Amino acid sequence: MTTETDAMRRALELAATPGVPLGPNPRVGCVLLAADGTVIAEGRHRGAGTPHAEVDALRRAGATARGSTAVLTLEPCNHTGRTGPCAEALLVAGVARVVFAQTDPNPLAAGGAQTLRAAGVDVVGGLLADEAAALNEPWTFALTRGRPFVTWKAAATLDGRIAAADGTSRWITSPAARAEVHLMRAAVDAVVVGTGTVLADDPQLAVRIDGEVSAGRQPLRVVVGLRDLPAACRVLDTAAETLQLRTHDPRDVLETLAAREVRHVLLEGGPTVAAAFVRAGLVDAVRWYAAPALLGAGANALGDAGMSTIAEALRLEVTDVARVGADVRIDARVLPATKED
Repeated sequence: MTTETDAMRRALELAATPGVPLGPNPRVGCVLLAADGTVIAEGRHRGAGTPHAEVDALRRAGATARGSTAVLTLEPCNHTGRTGPCAEALLVAGVARVVFAQTDPNPLAAGGAQTLRAAGVDVVGGLLADEAAALNEPWTFALTRGRPFVTWKAAATLDGRIAAADGTSRWITSPAARAEVHLMRAAVDAVVVGTGTVLADDPQLAVRIDGEVSAGRQPLRVVVGLRDLPAACRVLDTAAETLQLRTHDPRDVLETLAAREVRHVLLEGGPTVAAAFVRAGLVDAVRWYAAPALLGAGANALGDAGMSTIAEALRLEVTDVARVGADVRIDARVLPATKED
């Protein structure tokens, strides 16, 4: 017999299946249980425009779904978008009980639990809610805060330099670290840099695997700044879509990206654009690659972010430290009390 808690853990595993495109939609899993605790069917969401996890499971179950319990990582949606409302699909299938983890934070989709209860379905919410919210953290953050989640990625020497005094910067970190950055790009919705980085380094900013542009999903490339870009620069090639935002205001950048349903931003820009986001309180997480090297001079990873005393330092909580090739990767979160919004 599978308990509802066991089924929820399995639904979370289904939701976390590798390869699911991220973006405007959350990762969701569903397990259908018979009255005796037997698993009838499983389902998961595979990206925007595909059947939601509930519908995927219901199609696999067919008539056996009647009288079952649906265990879901997210409250069933209550609206018609690219697909129909899942709450209605569960009612049509005759599901008797719904157990979900996370309440849907999307005001356009919320209300499925209320609809089901009104129709006589037994509904319970909150089972393993924290685990479900963590699975879709950037998505949840974006919908509840009204802006994308921002991760600042930096690669620097141990003394914090991203370039030597003569301006040379390739390569500070190891091939293993650089390969990992491409995996990060594949997992976010947009990569943001400033015009200074484009003019100095001519980055492509696309996801590359073994040196070749990936045929899979590419993030939106965003260039922030007022200067014109050379027509031949690599960020304007056909590898991915590029958006130039002629502003220096990070809030304008995130507002524009939020309107495009961007949920997670990878900030890869140089010290100036990084400082602008830090100064505005708009960095939520930091991924730092520290190379075992010293330069003693050259550009710093972070420009003037407005801190003049030690008391004004932006404090971080380290969440993970790992060796990547010859380098060390540090993941950290910005403590909420230090942020403006």
